Amino acid sequence: MKSYSAHVRVIEKARNAGGKVKAVILFDGVCNLCSGAVQFIIKRDPDAYFSFAALQEEKGQQLLRPFNKELSMNSVILIENGRLYERSAAALQICRHLRGAWKLLYVFKIIPSFLRDPLYNYVARNRYKWFGKKDHCMLPTKDTRKRFL
Repeated sequence: MKSYSAHVRVIEKARNAGGKVKAVILFDGVCNLCSGAVQFIIKRDPDAYFSFAALQEEKGQQLLRPFNKELSMNSVILIENGRLYERSAAALQICRHLRGAWKLLYVFKIIPSFLRDPLYNYVARNRYKWFGKKDHCMLPTKDTRKRFL
């Protein structure tokens, strides 16, 4: 379990830097939709349950290694309690922890992923066309910097 301990070290390093890391969201750092979603989550996560890392960055890739996952920019990934969630499962798991009525979206978890994921995949395939992309990864603001690994 050497790779799992590497994951734990990254999380512990973030905690020791003053954060209360409980879950990490890995996202496509050049995607405008993804960057907007990160800002959306930050506003609805006042207790800083989530930390963030771009999939293009070394930290994001390092966090994926213990799960033997190939790097894919077509899915948001959530790592929570040593478990990896992707696509609609990650989105719903994230909603579960947000402040406000967003928690109610978790009820869609009862729909099997083979029915939920095609819609997720359709949006993921078209996100650059619909929302655009940047030349470089999103840079966090001074206020949100501590939320990024």
